[in-house]
Amino acid sequence: MKDIAQRPANVGKFEDPFLTADGSARASVPLSRPETLWFNTGTLCNIACTHCYIESSPTNDALVYLTLDEVRGYLDEAEVLGWPLSEIGFTGGEPFMNPEMVAMARLALERGYRVLILTNAMQPMMRPRVREGLRDLVAEFGDRLVLRISLDHFDEERHDEERGAGSFARTIKGMEWLRDTGIRMAVAGRSLWGDDMAEQRTGFARLYARHGFEIDADNPGETVIFPEMDLGAEVPEITTACWGILHKAPESVMCASSRMVIRRKGAERAAVVACTLLPYSPEFELGETLAEAARPVQLNHPHCAKFCVLGGASCSA
Repeated sequence: MKDIAQRPANVGKFEDPFLTADGSARASVPLSRPETLWFNTGTLCNIACTHCYIESSPTNDALVYLTLDEVRGYLDEAEVLGWPLSEIGFTGGEPFMNPEMVAMARLALERGYRVLILTNAMQPMMRPRVREGLRDLVAEFGDRLVLRISLDHFDEERHDEERGAGSFARTIKGMEWLRDTGIRMAVAGRSLWGDDMAEQRTGFARLYARHGFEIDADNPGETVIFPEMDLGAEVPEITTACWGILHKAPESVMCASSRMVIRRKGAERAAVVACTLLPYSPEFELGETLAEAARPVQLNHPHCAKFCVLGGASCSA
């Protein structure tokens, strides 16, 4: 995958896990409150977006499908460790490409967790077998199941610019099915076009009203507008002094409360990484077990600064 050290921006930065380019102590984040455990179900996707941070596509199987047994093993370990998890998240790729997605969601719901599935709500989700499974899940578990729909923009033309012609219409069709089935939805938009945030939320509110979607456009937990993650942009490094300067605490950063399970192509076993944004960076792979992955994370990547610390974003609900 892309090597940030070769880019003209950030030259000399993000090289030493413990020191910034000017020799200051790099900030780190301990796992202080493990609330969300993510599972990357595989990087295969039914579409190839122009700016996909994980480069998902119909051919990218760099992260292979996780299995139901692997998910069960990590949920078992979390219980043994006494992690106070409240949410299990599934991301991809497109999670509904994974043939065991519905079974994995059921397992987590049966154990009492909230389940968040990130999806484009297109053809993989709309297969009859998947729809039948989702109907059963909402009938049994109600609002503890949430599907967060990737709807990059409320404007069809802009959304399709990122995801391909006709994508917006297919996603809206999937959302209408979710609405009619009574499945709770959230939306993940993007700031790719530099829109004013208030105008963007107003646009989403109009879209929701037009289609009868019960989604709050002003609630950042229901309509998430993610900052862009351009590795070519100049980004400041986060030092230990930044917490006081920015009036932020390490506990507010995503890796204080979550970890993600992946399995790399060719690997014998799954592994645990620091967060959903950095599955390809080996320095953020923390071990094969949750116990190994409980160690602090050094904020040694531009995403740590731009997305989490400065952008204030989180992938959780």
